[in-house]
Amino acid sequence: MANVTDSVSIFAEGTFEEQIQELLTYLARNRPEEERAAFISPFQNALRSEEGKKPLDQDEPRRKLIISKLLEEVKGLGEGTDKEIEGFFNLLFAHVFSLYPADSPEVRKYLSYLLKTISSSPDRLAVKYRVISNLFNATPRNSPLRLLIYQTILDLATSRDELDVLELSKSNVEKWLSEWDITEEEKASFLKSIVDAYSKADEPTTAYEYSLLYIKYLPPSSDAAKTASLDAIASALRLPTVFDFDPLFKLDAVVSIKDHELFSLLQVFLNNGLAEFNTWQSQHSGVLEKYNIPAAELERKIRLLTLASLAFKHVGKNLPYSSIAEALEVNPSDVEKWVIDVIRAGLVWGKLSQTTQSLHITRATSRTFEQEQWQALEKRLVAWKTGLAGILDVVAAAKRQAGQVAA
Repeated sequence: MANVTDSVSIFAEGTFEEQIQELLTYLARNRPEEERAAFISPFQNALRSEEGKKPLDQDEPRRKLIISKLLEEVKGLGEGTDKEIEGFFNLLFAHVFSLYPADSPEVRKYLSYLLKTISSSPDRLAVKYRVISNLFNATPRNSPLRLLIYQTILDLATSRDELDVLELSKSNVEKWLSEWDITEEEKASFLKSIVDAYSKADEPTTAYEYSLLYIKYLPPSSDAAKTASLDAIASALRLPTVFDFDPLFKLDAVVSIKDHELFSLLQVFLNNGLAEFNTWQSQHSGVLEKYNIPAAELERKIRLLTLASLAFKHVGKNLPYSSIAEALEVNPSDVEKWVIDVIRAGLVWGKLSQTTQSLHITRATSRTFEQEQWQALEKRLVAWKTGLAGILDVVAAAKRQAGQVAA
């Protein structure tokens, strides 16, 4: 596997012996002065190449033993400035990677210990993030260790309610999952931890977006996939800013629960209107309460989606208030309120006219894009092409006439 990293080498200058002495000096700060010599002495003896011994730079087993013993003495961040702490751990990580292959069990064992030690140390949050981020960037991009490392960062941020510090993006997560040499189960577990983190942080919209990605990595027929699919459907219906339900229908796990009552409700919101929603609600008493979905919010959503579908069929035209009132089953006096709401939701663009009692529609969002929508788009393009051709004919005729006058 290619050893591709996001950063340059983090080795300090100096020989192995000098670098180990640096690390020991830092660790000794935590000890009373009278104990420091006794602490350092065994390491100095191990570093010394006596007669008959291989030189240290040729004796890998001895270097490994020294590092393993030194790691045992790391009990926390230590007593130093942020810069000193960062330098200490950078150097320590570099020695671990220099002595063992990145995919070796020894590296996983040592890094797991260090990550636990760093994250569980009190305070110094800023330097903790930097130290662990340095390790993440120094690890090969395809290494499974990146999962372990970033999971530690995520857990640390979640425990402190500081998810915004991570500036996590879905595109980055998808990129990492494509690079990391981990199983589908591990990918799903990582995504579930992100969903849970944003749910805990009371950011349900972001949690929902990651849940769609999480479901992709689950076996469609598994119990976990069914549970996640139902949660995602309920979240999509519950969230006031979610109007695009088409991504759910592209997930095999969601389609596999097509006999569930929530799936039939989801179909109403993808394809139908208020009448179909009212029929569904009358036939499924108690379902909305079971999944904590406010009926009033759903009524608002289905009206906005109904208006968006109606507007999509009248792009470039005037839509009478009376037609809107009939479709939404509201009083004509309430039409403007609903139009303003649908524009704010980003589903329709247009201009109200009280004089003509109509909405001139310039653009509208389709709830799904299939053959019917493609055909409507084709008709509009043909009409625009014809209109442009007519304008070009008029311009050409005007040019000819101007030329004749000039002559």
